Amino acid sequence: RKYMAWNIKGSYYENCSCTNTCPCTWSSMLAPATNDYCRANLAFKISEGSVEGVSMDGVTFVILVDSPPLMADGNWKVGVVVDQNTSDEQMNALGTLMSGEIGGPPAMLKDLIGEMLGMERHPVSIAHDGNNFNVQIGETFDYSATVITNPMTEEPVKLVGMMHPAGDELKVANVHNSTGSIMGIDFGGSNLSGYQTDFSWAA
Repeated sequence: RKYMAWNIKGSYYENCSCTNTCPCTWSSMLAPATNDYCRANLAFKISEGSVEGVSMDGVTFVILVDSPPLMADGNWKVGVVVDQNTSDEQMNALGTLMSGEIGGPPAMLKDLIGEMLGMERHPVSIAHDGNNFNVQIGETFDYSATVITNPMTEEPVKLVGMMHPAGDELKVANVHNSTGSIMGIDFGGSNLSGYQTDFSWAA
């Protein structure tokens, strides 16, 4: 079907189960995770944009992934949590976007998904102050992180030029503490892999 042009932009936050900088990012998914699985949550806090003619300003959503250690193998389980303040109209537009039908980064991922776990509403809060951020998803998932900086320049350490749904440049973060289980995807620990960046999606 013909679809309308769409765009969303805002801030992106990530935590995965790897004990070191997630290898799937710099290898474009060709190096395996540091565990015998990869579990991740990818949080998008939209500042402005519209999808299917619906304003998405202020919507926060989280993509939850449970995949084999080599993400390129596919067969991912994927669930989506949307903040409880999201309207039905916004949730439907997000569902269309996440299906990959209307292009953009979700279209790149759709062939890797083996099982969609659906979409659920939960309270999602993201607090970001300087280089520190905290993400809470529902009652059961919570993590705190700090963007790593170069001690000489105080500039954030970055991965650049790779293939990633949030963009080709990510600030590297240390996730001090992560604990949680939601939609059947659970992991946790300390000093896990994290990222933060601004994202802009359009098609």
